[in-house]
Amino acid sequence: MEGKGSSLVHLLVIVLSLTAFGFAIAAERRRSTGTFRIDEATNRTYCVYSSDVATGYGVGAFLFLLSSESLLMGVTKFMCFGRPLAPGGNRAWTIIYFVFSWMMFLVAEACLVAGAKNNAYHTRYRHMVLAENFSCESLRKGVFIAGAVFVVATMILNIYYYVYFTKATNQAAHKTKRSSSTVGMTGYA
Repeated sequence: MEGKGSSLVHLLVIVLSLTAFGFAIAAERRRSTGTFRIDEATNRTYCVYSSDVATGYGVGAFLFLLSSESLLMGVTKFMCFGRPLAPGGNRAWTIIYFVFSWMMFLVAEACLVAGAKNNAYHTRYRHMVLAENFSCESLRKGVFIAGAVFVVATMILNIYYYVYFTKATNQAAHKTKRSSSTVGMTGYA
């Protein structure tokens, strides 16, 4: 599989990334929201939160994106192990796309984990509040959307990374034809 531009790798990276995107969008749409309730017995106000399904969607998006990145890095052997990349423009683009895809991946995973964690926190813990003016805290809008945007950016960069990696590993290295070494030690002999 190494050194060949496999359509299966392209397809799997795209499918796994788009699934992660779909889960992130679903998580944003199903974020938990809090509503006020009054305890009739004690006359205290507290928050009741909706379902915790967004946390599961956020974790699912995290895992699908992680599996997409793991698949690609396993196939390309993290660009460091396996066949060397031939010098030239393809190697330069491979390195650029590798670095930027990892940056986007880390930001996407951070958004998804933070969203899932904060959504779970607001859903599971109910606070009794005796103050007059308070609000039921919930996850800020757009955390999962930001994760979804970075998932798509990661997918695009990963595709370009794989394309240029394939070109750089299949490209023949340019060898110079010299009759003798250009570094001489004759002055010291």
